[in-house]
Amino acid sequence: MTYLAKAILLSATLGLGLAGCSSMSPNRFDNVTNLNGAGAGGAGTGTASDPASPAYFQQSVGDRVLFYVDQSTLNPEARLTLDQQARWLIANRDYQARIEGHADEQGTREYNLALGARRANAVKDYLVAQGVPDYRLSTISYGKERPIEICSEEACYAKNRRAVTVLQAGAGM
Repeated sequence: MTYLAKAILLSATLGLGLAGCSSMSPNRFDNVTNLNGAGAGGAGTGTASDPASPAYFQQSVGDRVLFYVDQSTLNPEARLTLDQQARWLIANRDYQARIEGHADEQGTREYNLALGARRANAVKDYLVAQGVPDYRLSTISYGKERPIEICSEEACYAKNRRAVTVLQAGAGM
């Protein structure tokens, strides 16, 4: 194969690969709930209209809360969502939850990992205070590593300052 043919083939391959990665949908992590063991052990078989399903939790209860800049304090709107999450988790004992803390792209990686951890822990502490057993909840911080919006504007930053409750069926966490 000639040098030109190799260069064209390489360019075409890279172009197709990048085209598949260029979709930066604002909801590209929304399907995570359904990828973490839902469906195992009879749980997670419902749809968004089934009040005991992860889809219902995500769409009707709400799987995320947002935070103000550099804050891990729960605002009134977040508390309302977490009250609903707590009621759902108490009623649906087949599920455990991992709470993911996130930050916007401003600041260092280390700072944002710590901020994401504080946000995830604030959510966990609130859910435990509402009656969700501690052993059913875990936390992880992604800092600024998993944005759902990528741009240097406040509208994007605001969506990335969040904690997401990801359901997991069964006892394995």
